[in-house]
Amino acid sequence: MAKITEELAKALHAKGVRYAFGIPGGPSIPYMEAMKNQGIEFVTVANEQSAGMMADVFGRLTGIPGVCHATFGPGATNLSTGVGGALLDRSPLLAFTTEVKDEELGRRIQMNVDHQALFKPITKWTTRLSKDNFQYSISNAFKIATSENPGPVHLGLPVDICDYQVDPVHMEASEKEPIPFPEQSLLDEAKRILENAKKPIIAIGLTAARHGLHHSIRKLINKNNIPVVVTPMAKGIITENHPCYAGVLFHAKSDCVATIYRDADLIIGIGYDSIEFNYEAWMPHVPLIHIDTEPVDITSEYDVAVEIIGRLDYSLSYLISLNLPKYDWDLSKVEDNRLKMFEALAPRTKTFNSSDAISVLRTVLPGDGILTSDVGAHLHLLGQLWNMDGSGDLIMTNGWSTMGFGIPSAIGAKLCQPSRMVACVTGDGGFLMNCGELLMARRLGINVVIIVLVDRNYSLIKVKQGWKDLAAYATEVHEGEYFDANKFLGVPILTARDKDEMKKSLQQAFGVSGPVIIEAIVDGTIYDNLITRNYK
Repeated sequence: MAKITEELAKALHAKGVRYAFGIPGGPSIPYMEAMKNQGIEFVTVANEQSAGMMADVFGRLTGIPGVCHATFGPGATNLSTGVGGALLDRSPLLAFTTEVKDEELGRRIQMNVDHQALFKPITKWTTRLSKDNFQYSISNAFKIATSENPGPVHLGLPVDICDYQVDPVHMEASEKEPIPFPEQSLLDEAKRILENAKKPIIAIGLTAARHGLHHSIRKLINKNNIPVVVTPMAKGIITENHPCYAGVLFHAKSDCVATIYRDADLIIGIGYDSIEFNYEAWMPHVPLIHIDTEPVDITSEYDVAVEIIGRLDYSLSYLISLNLPKYDWDLSKVEDNRLKMFEALAPRTKTFNSSDAISVLRTVLPGDGILTSDVGAHLHLLGQLWNMDGSGDLIMTNGWSTMGFGIPSAIGAKLCQPSRMVACVTGDGGFLMNCGELLMARRLGINVVIIVLVDRNYSLIKVKQGWKDLAAYATEVHEGEYFDANKFLGVPILTARDKDEMKKSLQQAFGVSGPVIIEAIVDGTIYDNLITRNYK
């Protein structure tokens, strides 16, 4: 037998965990020491919500649950923002928090709130560790976090259990719950519907991207020449220059995307997770074939012709094997519409704008680089404009959509994939929320390039106020200079006021050993014409 701290650290290491993110508290010291002895580095963050976001990114990029920790009360509530993101963005994560002793539960004690009640609605499972449930809880936590849909698990650590002796945890090679095969009769029904359709369109979602179905989906599309739309977090599953690519739902110039899907007489949702964008928010009133690992979530006014739940790879193999009719789509019109959309996304203005900055970044960041994005108007533009060839990663939050995500996710990605170049695009508003993490990046000496699009406003809110014919109110982020120095928290700042300066600053930034900020001073008025109000 050994102490709980030692056995917990051994179990985490055995499952591939190499980092834990958080802010130390007195009761966490024994756990930190045990993790250190096992080769797990505890990374101290500036705000616990960043710990959750970094753990989220680790889970996404590796499939191994990311680990984060917080102390009592305010530490746990801060952490909850990052944990909620892992739930709705479908990332495996283990969140540990320090809790009071059993005999102090429910008492009025400093910093004491009910962590189990706090984390219950934002996790797949929450429990308090004890000597008696330790083995079951740890093995079950990994199983639940990684099973479909992946997400966070919360484990409370009562302050008095760290010295308890427990038996070793025997971690199995694989703890995921198997996904069942779909029913053959439902696949056959889908075949019948597809054979009678004239203009079907495929909508690809987050689940398909998580399962790495890029090759199979491209094979299906290439064989049948069916136009495709994707949700923001499925971007990259098909390249933007593919003849069937019609664009990203919900993001900039989605009215152009709607030009194509409005003509469809059938929607085929493949791995479509409505946590990003509900079907009924965009699709026309035509039959739906829903192919996913989870049941469809849609209002009753829509016709769900067939719902195929189970292994996506099997369902796709079946669809690829079919000899479907030639459909009535004119792909030249799909291409013309796509070119029109991309032209609109790059407006020619006399001022340096966000589109200019993003386009230059695309030429400098290698194809296999990692780009993270914060939430805001720029994400709507970036999500549609950014070109992916399938080798890189675009990391965003769309199910949860919290501002402040960009910087922590970039740092987490760089720690996870140190050989790849990593950049972050954030607005001047989002930058303020977790900019303290740059001090940690500086301490660790990791090169992440943070592009801050400075337009002085919470631009997305300003655009939405315009939709209501309201004057801009309470959207101004700052007056005067944003960075009135050449360094911020010791991190060097480069400036970009035009395309040439942007390219020069990026090349310089990627050539140093630590983090760099690029202040891109942009004209934010272009968002008025790029972010569309209606999608139908």
